[in-house]
Amino acid sequence: MSKEAYRQRAEAKIEEYQAKLNEARAKAKGATAGARLEAEKHIADLERKLDSGKKRLREIGDAAEDAWEDLAKSLDDVWDGVSGGIKNVLARFK
Repeated sequence: MSKEAYRQRAEAKIEEYQAKLNEARAKAKGATAGARLEAEKHIADLERKLDSGKKRLREIGDAAEDAWEDLAKSLDDVWDGVSGGIKNVLARFK
């Protein structure tokens, strides 16, 4: 995969994850106070991870052609954590 194709795929993931975080935040508003506070704490943590992923994506954009793939591997790890965390938060409201 080229660096540009990876960047485009990563940007699509950012949009997807942001939409899911917004969904989780909306669902948390209807929960009991304790559940809402717990969900908001997890959502805030996931937003920090997503911001970290955005930063790494910018680093990938600035990286040389022969170095970006190492950065991409660490970004993939961030995406795995964000994805799993979102699923956990949303599962609380089913």
